[in-house]
Amino acid sequence: MGKPGGPPIVGTIFHQLVYFDTLFDFQLSKAKKHGTFRLIKPSHVDFFVTDPATIEHVLKTCFSKYSKGEYNYEIANDLFGDGIFNIDGDKWRHQRKLASFEFSTKVLRDFSSVVFRSNATKLCKMISGAASVGTPIDMQDLLMKSTLDSIFKVGFGVELDTLSGSNEQGTLFSKAFDDSNHIVFHRYVDIFWKAKRYLNIGMEAKLRKNLEVIDDFVFQLIREKREIMKSGIERDKEDILSRFIMESEKDLETMTDKYLRDIILNFLIAGKDTSANTLTWFFYMLCKHPLIQEKIAMEIKEATGEEGALRDMVSFAGSLSDQVLDKMQYLHAALTETLRLYPAVPVDGKIAEEDDVLPGGLKVKKGDGVTYLIYAMARMVDLWGDDAEEFRPERWLDNGMFHPESPFKFVTFNAGPRICLGKEFAYRQMKILAAVVLHFFKFKLAEESYVARYRTMFTLHMDKGLSLLAFHRSN
Repeated sequence: MGKPGGPPIVGTIFHQLVYFDTLFDFQLSKAKKHGTFRLIKPSHVDFFVTDPATIEHVLKTCFSKYSKGEYNYEIANDLFGDGIFNIDGDKWRHQRKLASFEFSTKVLRDFSSVVFRSNATKLCKMISGAASVGTPIDMQDLLMKSTLDSIFKVGFGVELDTLSGSNEQGTLFSKAFDDSNHIVFHRYVDIFWKAKRYLNIGMEAKLRKNLEVIDDFVFQLIREKREIMKSGIERDKEDILSRFIMESEKDLETMTDKYLRDIILNFLIAGKDTSANTLTWFFYMLCKHPLIQEKIAMEIKEATGEEGALRDMVSFAGSLSDQVLDKMQYLHAALTETLRLYPAVPVDGKIAEEDDVLPGGLKVKKGDGVTYLIYAMARMVDLWGDDAEEFRPERWLDNGMFHPESPFKFVTFNAGPRICLGKEFAYRQMKILAAVVLHFFKFKLAEESYVARYRTMFTLHMDKGLSLLAFHRSN
C-alpha cells in the first residue's frame, strides 16, 4: 500500500535481507510491476526508480539537491573512506579535478595501453597452456588477476604480478578486498550491523580482519612509494599514485596516508572490479552465443589485416593501436551490450539534501533516498523493447557504426557531473584484452548447462567463477 498518488510501498528493509542473494532480481520484479516503488527503512524512505527523466533530474538537473549522504557514507566508510565514490563537496571536487587531469593526459593513455597489451599477452600465455592440454580455466579468476595487475601498474606504479601466482600477498589482498565489498554492501539490509561491528561478531568480525589485510598492504605500498620518490628516482613517474603523492606534499595535513589509502581503494574498485566483472560476463555471453563470438573474432581479424594472422601474441598485441581498435565497432557494441545486461554497478542512489519534486509530481522529503535500478532498467521492455532481456549487440549499431544511448537510460557509467572519468580507459582495457584473447582462442563453457549467478555486492561479481574450455584458433 502507498499514499494516494504516490508509489506503492512494497516492503521494508527486511524484504531486502530475505532476498539478498537475488536482490537485483527482487528489485526487477517490483520495478516491472510498479515502475517506481518504495521500501521503508528505520532511518528514511527509499524511492526506487527506473525512469530516465527522474534519473536525469537527480544526477544532472538538480545535482546540488542530492548527495551520497551521511547514510551511504557511514555504511561504506570503513572500506572506501573519503575516496571519490563515497564523498561529496570539496573533497570530491578536489579528487575529481586531479583525476580528470590525469585521465586526460596522453602520457597516461599511452602508458596504460602498453600495460594493457603486456598483461593481455601474459593472460594469453596462461590460457594457451590450458588449451594445449584441454584443462578448464576459471576465466573470472584470471581476469580478476589480470586487471588487478594492470591497475596496480597504471595506478600505483607497482608490478604486482598476481596472474603468475608468484605474489601471495597480492592474492590475499585481492580476496580480502572482494570479501569486504560483499560484507559492506550487506550492511544495507542489516539494521544491526553497527552493533555487530561494536561487538566484533559475525560478518563484521570477518570484515575487521579483511580491513587489516587491506590496510597493511596499502599503507606499505604508500610508504614504499614515498621513499622511492624522496630518493628522486621516480619524480616524473606516469602512474596516478605518484601524481597524488606529489600533490599531497602541498597539503600534508589534508592528504595524509589515510586519505591516499582511500583514494587508492576507490581507484581499485573502479579499475579492477568493473573491467574484470564485465569481461567475465562478456565471455559467458559469448559462450552462450557462439555465432556472436565468431563474428567478433572475424572483425578482429579484419581490423588487424591479413598480417595479423601471422603475428605472435606479443607483436599482435603491440599492433592494437587506437586506430585499429576503433575499427572494432561490433566488439565495442558487444561489450556495451554486456554492460547493459550486467552493469558493473547494478544499483546506485542518492539522498535528498532538501525537499524536492521529481518529474511526474512525486514529492521527496529531505533525507529520503532515490535509488536507481541499473540492473533492472536493462530488462525493462518500455526502455529497450520486447527483446530487452536478450543479448543483442546489434541494438547499438547504426549502419555498422556504434550508436550510443542517453547516459540516463544507459546509466552504467553514471551520468551528469559524476559521470565516470575512466569510461574510455575501461573500454580500451577491455577491447585490448578481448581482441588479443579472441584472436588466438575460442571458448566454450566447461559445463554446457551452466547458468551463471551474481554475488550481491557493490559491483556485479559472478558467483562461483566461470569455468571455460579454451581452444587454439588456426589463424
